[in-house]
Amino acid sequence: MKVTKQKLLVLVGPTAVGKTALSLKLANMYNAEIISGDSMQVYRGMDIGTAKATPEERALVPHHLIDIRDPDEPYSVSDFQEECGQAIRDISSRGKLPFIVGGTGLYIQSVVYGYRFSEAGQDEDFRREMRLYAEEYGVEALHEKLRAIDPESAERLHKNDVRRVIRALEIHHLTGRTVSQVLKEQPSESPYRVCLIGLTMRRDVLYERINARVDQMIEQGLIEEVRGLLERGYGPGLISMQGLGYKEIIGYLLGEYNRQHAIELLKQNTRRFAKRQLSWFRRMKGISWVDMTEPQNYVTNIAKINDIITTMLDIPCGDAVKDR
Repeated sequence: MKVTKQKLLVLVGPTAVGKTALSLKLANMYNAEIISGDSMQVYRGMDIGTAKATPEERALVPHHLIDIRDPDEPYSVSDFQEECGQAIRDISSRGKLPFIVGGTGLYIQSVVYGYRFSEAGQDEDFRREMRLYAEEYGVEALHEKLRAIDPESAERLHKNDVRRVIRALEIHHLTGRTVSQVLKEQPSESPYRVCLIGLTMRRDVLYERINARVDQMIEQGLIEEVRGLLERGYGPGLISMQGLGYKEIIGYLLGEYNRQHAIELLKQNTRRFAKRQLSWFRRMKGISWVDMTEPQNYVTNIAKINDIITTMLDIPCGDAVKDR
């Protein structure tokens, strides 16, 4: 008996490339509900720095996996995989198209390819030893331990993400295999009938958009948002508070550098982050790429995206004719 796979639409791309605006349009065209594929948008009170869809935008299209954790609560890729799977089933049961939109590559891949997470077990003595090592020699030294055995995971994990760094070291300690190796051995076939669309843009144009977005975030009150989180007791050491847009402003608020330096640092780190995002997605199989550099090509690009979706998912688009 042939099993019919659940249809799933996915839109990926670097920060500031235009995913949110396009996702709202596509969601309306295809009777879809959006699932955030961003590891930071799960946190309540972290709105400006994570570039969440606004309440007005969320009123237009239902969004899932936004504002589901407090900033001091842990959230992992396996949590996302489980909760995203639940959201996909829920959306599908109501006759809607599940639509993942985001830029956290590992999170999206975990769902699209049905990753099996490590069953390596635990070694509490090893974890305790690594925590003590970090306390004595610093998180940088712990991070270097990971870099020595698994440079790819070290590049992906921030040095202050001590819990995940220790877990990566623990998996190697218990199995002799790195997390990067485990990821490469994951299933290559999706449990879904998936349509993957990637947005790209000429680098200089993307960087201009990133710089403008950071300026807009500052105008919208990013500094006040971060100050408020600190005042509510969410400390700088939390994984959430080490996220892009938060750690740079925290440094300013703690007097480590001035306001302008914080803004320039955020722009620089965001540009680097976008480059890493593109590198990650370029390694993913099956993505249909659409270059969004030239605004005058927008209508043509929408038509191209419609052709990709209708062909791969075999579903009609209510507004496709209008956009041609």
